[in-house]
Amino acid sequence: MAALAPPSCFSSSLSKDPFSTTTTVLDHKKLGEGGIQKTQFSVWISSKTRPRIKLKASMEPPGLVQELKSDELESVGKRESGSDLFDEMKYRFMSFKRKKYMENLEHYQNLAKAQAPKFMVIACADSRVCPSYILGFQPGEAFVVRNVANMVPPYEGGPSETNAALEFAVNSLKVENILVIGHSCCGGIRALMSMQDEEDSTSFITRWVVVGRNARLNTEAATSNLGFDQQCRHCEKESVNCSLLNLLTYPWIEEKVRKGLLSVHGGYYDFVECTFEKWTLEYDRGKTDESNTVAVKNRSFWR
Repeated sequence: MAALAPPSCFSSSLSKDPFSTTTTVLDHKKLGEGGIQKTQFSVWISSKTRPRIKLKASMEPPGLVQELKSDELESVGKRESGSDLFDEMKYRFMSFKRKKYMENLEHYQNLAKAQAPKFMVIACADSRVCPSYILGFQPGEAFVVRNVANMVPPYEGGPSETNAALEFAVNSLKVENILVIGHSCCGGIRALMSMQDEEDSTSFITRWVVVGRNARLNTEAATSNLGFDQQCRHCEKESVNCSLLNLLTYPWIEEKVRKGLLSVHGGYYDFVECTFEKWTLEYDRGKTDESNTVAVKNRSFWR
């Protein structure tokens, strides 16, 4: 078992690590984009203050070849002030359509017929940790669910949007990997660590993050000599491990993991240092059912 060294931004080490692991460093492979037929464009920008962009596709499917006229663009100062956010949003959408959608038209037309992602990603709703942005997932590559503190409730907890998405991704889309991503400075984990033991709250946030109670208990047992901020950081990773164990409480997930048809992974994104850690659950039916500890393999650090 190898111990996980704490990030450099913390001066003191954790008394116990949230991992029990055999480590193997993996190369980070860029996701393939596949053979995509590109579309050619001719662009004309007038000398006036109202640029007009003319788009012409080499393939001419109905409804897609058109002259796109942009409205008057707001000044940089106005956009930066946030006075008209939807004009900026429209500008970004039209840029996406011209530069990505139309240039990869065949790919998007295929996606309109069906999706076959290899990954399901469960990430936090935090605006700073968009998984597609930081990991480069392209449309069609990852089925993504985002919730407060990237938590997976146990099977016996009843229906939620997260396990409904799990059911669809695993049983219908046949994803081959589930990746749960935690992150630094997580407000949901901070709320979990701040809860009173017998708190009976009407807060939706409190009633949701209690899903991670085992992560909090494990963290408190391992880091009682550390400050609150460091305990929260430890719990950010421990919560991911508890979610991995919760995944195995779903019969149809456990069966596929046991048969080698599905792999379950944890990840941790530190957006302060811009690092990413990845590990894979090492499944052992006899150890993972009741132990509340996670044995992992193929742990790697991307720095």
